[in-house]
Amino acid sequence: MKLIILDRDGVINEDSEQFIKSPDEWHPLPGALEAIALLNQWGWRVVVATNQSGVGRGLFGMDTLNAINDKMVKSLARVGGRLDAIFFCPHAADSTCDCRKPKPGMLLQIGERFNVALDEVPIVGDSLRDLQAGVAAGGRPYLVLTGKGQATQNHPELPEGTRIFPDLAAVVADLIG
Repeated sequence: MKLIILDRDGVINEDSEQFIKSPDEWHPLPGALEAIALLNQWGWRVVVATNQSGVGRGLFGMDTLNAINDKMVKSLARVGGRLDAIFFCPHAADSTCDCRKPKPGMLLQIGERFNVALDEVPIVGDSLRDLQAGVAAGGRPYLVLTGKGQATQNHPELPEGTRIFPDLAAVVADLIG
């Protein structure tokens, strides 16, 4: 099985320092939805793994998070794409949970759910914590320069072997090329 794990905000859609708190604030990045559809066409299973501390902070509730994700899923369907699952951590940043990236718990849950070892699985993110979680889970870190990616690329703790691409479309082109 070909599996890829994507962060949401900053990889698939525009990011916001104030969080994406409603479906109206969710806007796909150029080419991202089409890139996911292309992965689907090439037989990839696509899973989203996203920290959503806005839930834990009380900025929005589960109904709103579900509505945002529903908009993403419907937007993907319009271009012929789909997600195989959406995993999220709803806990605030000060939580001691296992699922909040940079901890690998959420990614390990994905590996268990899909019955796949995560070594060689591309983990695509725009922040250091995405990449650190990916490496801790045994995956291959891919940094996109969208979202927080520009700032992340020069971080002194960038995991060794991180592959850097301008955006998700460029990652997909490399994977299927």
